[in-house]
Amino acid sequence: MDLDTAKQELEEFIPHVRNISDSSVRKMAGRDLVRFKEFKKQGIAVKFGRFSQKENTQIRKNVEEFLSITGIDSAEKLLFTSRYPEDKGTINRLKAEHLFCEKLSEGIPRPWRLIYYRARKMFDPNNYKGRYTQEEKEKLKKYHALHGNDWKKISEMMSRSNLSVAMKYSEIKSAINYGPWSKEEIQKLMNAVEEVIRKRMETEDANSLSSSEKSDRDVLIDREILCQKLPWTEIEAKVGTRYWRQCKQKWTTILTNKMNKGQQLYRGTKGLQAKINLIKRLYEMRVEDANEVNWEELGKTIGDVPRTYVQAKFYKLKVSCVPFWQKKTFSEIIDYLFEEKLPELEETL
Repeated sequence: MDLDTAKQELEEFIPHVRNISDSSVRKMAGRDLVRFKEFKKQGIAVKFGRFSQKENTQIRKNVEEFLSITGIDSAEKLLFTSRYPEDKGTINRLKAEHLFCEKLSEGIPRPWRLIYYRARKMFDPNNYKGRYTQEEKEKLKKYHALHGNDWKKISEMMSRSNLSVAMKYSEIKSAINYGPWSKEEIQKLMNAVEEVIRKRMETEDANSLSSSEKSDRDVLIDREILCQKLPWTEIEAKVGTRYWRQCKQKWTTILTNKMNKGQQLYRGTKGLQAKINLIKRLYEMRVEDANEVNWEELGKTIGDVPRTYVQAKFYKLKVSCVPFWQKKTFSEIIDYLFEEKLPELEETL
């Protein structure tokens, strides 16, 4: 299949495919297109965003079955083959013979590359090692000075995951400010967000729209983009004095204040009522996984707020109120909040 045809066929399932590199498109045409068409026949849409608990379970099942079929003795060897140079040839041969790509992605309506990255994150023994010590931070600075952004090499030297060392370095690479935001920093953040949004909109083909349609479209897109995913590491670099998570949290606060004309939505009796409404609405939804929640719609239970604001409030609620929440499923957390916390909040109100 030629590149233009591949893009045209993939566009039905991945609307932003024309912003993806040609090499990635070719790989997706080979690994994903047949799968996507099969899912379409079953009435299943291709998914993006956070993986659900059901999908994580399917990935574990697929990996375990592949290990059983091939005799490879660990998921780490399967997914981090370069760590085992003496077994690399044998493992790669087994992966090719037993169709590793097809087996790993079985039953999961997502691009193969995303499934592979998720599996690597789930099965990397270096991924959950807790806080960095001061000694580790110094080592990270030293290794970055030697190897630049070669996170694969640095992760191996530090026995941490690629993502972990990359994100930690973004926090410590410069004199990060942890105090209150200055007016200059807030202005830099707003300028940075505006710049990346303008760049994103420029890549879209607006030529087919009339001027009146463009005007309507701008209003809709502004609201949508302002509240949705933004390239936070790029914004972090433009701000300079804050790391990406601080930028994201501050932007959510700015948006919430703008959208609600500075009213305090989560303080005093309003705050108690917001928590009560949030718990009740989540309980009524009866969903098994956080990815099934329509966070945009849920925002209306608190006020006119971005979805990230609601997600942050829910996170604080479960961490502060639900014992051993890490070991509970999403539905168990909601049940606990409804049965144990809700009566307490209503009495306080």
